[in-house]
Amino acid sequence: MRVKTGIVRRRRHKKLLKQARGFFSGRRKHFRKAKEQLERSLVYAYRDRRNKKRDFRRLWITRINAACRLNGMSYSKFIHGLNKAGIELDRKILADMAMNDAAAFTKVVDAAKVAK
Repeated sequence: MRVKTGIVRRRRHKKLLKQARGFFSGRRKHFRKAKEQLERSLVYAYRDRRNKKRDFRRLWITRINAACRLNGMSYSKFIHGLNKAGIELDRKILADMAMNDAAAFTKVVDAAKVAK
C-alpha cells in the first residue's frame, strides 16, 4: 500500500516557507532553497546573539576609556583603582555615566585615583 504525505508535507513546507519570508528571490519561494538558507540563517542568528554581547562590551570599554582620558587617567589604571576602592559598578553602568552624567563619572574617577 502506498502512503502519500500530502497534508503533512504541505504543512511542513508552509511552516518553513513562512519562516523564510523576507529572503531574496527563490530563497523564499522554493522549499529546498528556503530550507538551505534558513538553516544557514539560524546559525548566523545563534552566533551573532553571542557576538552582540562581545560588541557591546567593546563599545562600553571604548566609551569609558575616552571619558577616563578626559579626566587624566588611563582605562586600565581606572579599573585597577575601582577594584582597590571596592566600587562594584559594571562597564555598562560606567559607560552610561560617562555619556550622560559627566560629573558623577568624574567623582568615580577621583575615587579610583585616591585608591590607586
